[in-house]
Amino acid sequence: MADIFGIALLDYLNNKRNELIHTHSSLDEKDTIPVSYLFRSYQEMPALEQLALQQCTGKVLDIGCGAGSHALYLQNQGYDVIGLDTSAGAVKACQLRGLQQTVEAPILSYAGTKFDTLLLMMNGIGIVGKLKSLPTYLDHFKSLLHPNGQILLDSSDIIYMFEENEDGSYWVDGHQDYYGEVEFRMTYKTFESRVFPWLYVDYNTLSKISERHGFICELVSNGEHYDYLARLTLKP
Repeated sequence: MADIFGIALLDYLNNKRNELIHTHSSLDEKDTIPVSYLFRSYQEMPALEQLALQQCTGKVLDIGCGAGSHALYLQNQGYDVIGLDTSAGAVKACQLRGLQQTVEAPILSYAGTKFDTLLLMMNGIGIVGKLKSLPTYLDHFKSLLHPNGQILLDSSDIIYMFEENEDGSYWVDGHQDYYGEVEFRMTYKTFESRVFPWLYVDYNTLSKISERHGFICELVSNGEHYDYLARLTLKP
């Protein structure tokens, strides 16, 4: 299926026309992403993203780097940073924009280098897909971290998107293992992606699972709309 982000990013670099990526989700939500938003400057980034970049230390791996906006900012600040993405087009866009170190690979197949910071922005932890897969990713992240390293990630508690009952509880489809598991499909111009799973994990769930798998979880900051920035560090 089409590499939606890759096609859109290279298209924007070539013609500077601000087209839209359309997203369709299993929550019956439709949304659009202006391609120009993926090229935003530090000043244009949400406060949580700016804070995350300020918290980076040492050698950084930007997982799901997209157009490379976060990695390029860090590179310009003097950091040793690698941008990793599964999208060939995204990696090419990063290279064209001047990012010096890039890797085209799924994160679970990437190994051999240790980092001080693993960065997962724009709900980058969503690549996990299903909550049951989170331990697999956390265990792999351990193999990529120096002993004093950190994972910086943002995500959202999307419970607000479900119907609230009179007692304050929420109606959630009983067929779902976890309410934050969403299926997406994207379109751009005449191109269409496959349907893929994407995870939104609330902070309490992230904290419990990461603590069980050898991490200390810290809430760095809450965002403006059910989102948050978290830091995971390895237990001594």
